[in-house]
Amino acid sequence: MPGSIMPHIAYIGLGSNLEDPISQLQRAFADIDGLPDTRLLQRSSLYRSAPLGCPDQPDSTSQPDYVNAAAKVATDLTPHALLQALLHIEHQHGRERTFRNAPRTLDLDVLLYDDVRLHEHGLTIPHPQMHLRAFVLRPLLEIVPDISIPGVGLATLSLQACQDQILEKLPGAVR
Repeated sequence: MPGSIMPHIAYIGLGSNLEDPISQLQRAFADIDGLPDTRLLQRSSLYRSAPLGCPDQPDSTSQPDYVNAAAKVATDLTPHALLQALLHIEHQHGRERTFRNAPRTLDLDVLLYDDVRLHEHGLTIPHPQMHLRAFVLRPLLEIVPDISIPGVGLATLSLQACQDQILEKLPGAVR
């Protein structure tokens, strides 16, 4: 990253359950690495999980499983600029927001950005639900085992509280 003295470190959660989710995530890693002033530093394995039941989803039991991962990036983008770039990638992958927590071709979330704590319209860092979701925590802990979530604590402790959420690490997922 030209001219960068100290880039910011951000962690991104990736998920998909439509239109070949594994391929969607593989392409998304490349798209993230291609963002301006941003470099993909690490990526987790891919994990499969059943959709979490949400009261506003018509029938989560009939939805296809999700494939999830996490990425660590160095970036000179601000948190808002990074979010906008990720939303653009989602749109390129055909993401439609038909209802809250709807099945999706691609979902990209800014999980953490340095040690920033931010709560503004459209962007909350750390991601407000990340400490409750094994499909976020396990991939994140794979790439940074000692990570702490600002305002929450060690991610390993949060993962212990999610033991009832079953994840399957997909074989052959290139890191």
